[in-house]
Amino acid sequence: MDIDVFAAAHAREWKRLDDLVRRRRSLRGEEIDELVDLYQRVSTHLSVVRSSGQDPALVGRLSTQVARARSAVTGAHAPAWRDAAGFFTRVFPAVLYRLRWWWIGVSAGTVLLSTAVAVWMVTNPDVMHAVGTPEEMARYVEHDFANYYVENPAGSFAAQVWTNNAWVSAQAIIFGVAFGLPTLYVLAMNGVNLGFAAGMMIGHGRGEQFFGLILPHGLLEMTAVFVAGGVGLKLGWTIIAPGDRTRMRALGEEARAALAVVLGLVVVLFVSGLIEGFVTGWVHTTWLRIGIGVLAEALFLAYVFTVGRRAHQEGETGDIEDAPAAVPVG
Repeated sequence: MDIDVFAAAHAREWKRLDDLVRRRRSLRGEEIDELVDLYQRVSTHLSVVRSSGQDPALVGRLSTQVARARSAVTGAHAPAWRDAAGFFTRVFPAVLYRLRWWWIGVSAGTVLLSTAVAVWMVTNPDVMHAVGTPEEMARYVEHDFANYYVENPAGSFAAQVWTNNAWVSAQAIIFGVAFGLPTLYVLAMNGVNLGFAAGMMIGHGRGEQFFGLILPHGLLEMTAVFVAGGVGLKLGWTIIAPGDRTRMRALGEEARAALAVVLGLVVVLFVSGLIEGFVTGWVHTTWLRIGIGVLAEALFLAYVFTVGRRAHQEGETGDIEDAPAAVPVG
């Protein structure tokens, strides 16, 4: 299809639709019918142009025009709470489910790396000694590690870790546009740091304390980071191998889905931050602390593999351009 010829052939209809939308409050009966008819026609034009993948700018222009016309035809936009509900019951879980193998793979790889680093430290005393002096190591395992969770007020500490983890996750996703290489670095550094902490604690006979303090918030927190890493790597791979889509179209679709993940993970990390701030250092019964963490992780996975699976099977891709909240501005 020659996109320029197509645009020239329908330019008059698009202009007329714009005119009717601008005057929507003063339309006569026959003009209202015309508005509805043109809205349906231009929606079809948008589908044709989008499927051709030839002109992203025209797709954006027609998407905005169709959204404005939809608002004029329906008379009012859905309440904000309904948009939020649609995002968390369809868009966010659908993209998590669609990209599940990416973040499951990242999870497995990072855990293996952390385990390898911890085993290396525990089985090689020279490595342990190279990390710090005996006094520094003793202070870390006997005081600093556990004190980290209680040295600040719970509320401010929860906000601090929430902000930090959200930033790490955002980096893991954003860096995907550089072919995923910086994303791999972020994931590797997190895995190595976790492995060092585990190795130091286990090597000094504090393994039970380590897992008792890490698991309550760490299960959900690290899953969120793994999700971000998987989405970032998928974004990078899309640039390398866009498939049967044009590279720009593929990148645009995956970037919009990645943005949905960023927004959704803010809430997930808020929950893990609350657990880290108010549970990890303050609930003194180990089984209860870990049980809260396991429950949070189980609910998240159930959310992905039930709500997300259903939304994905119904055709939801996680592309926020097609979400209910995609409405005109101005």
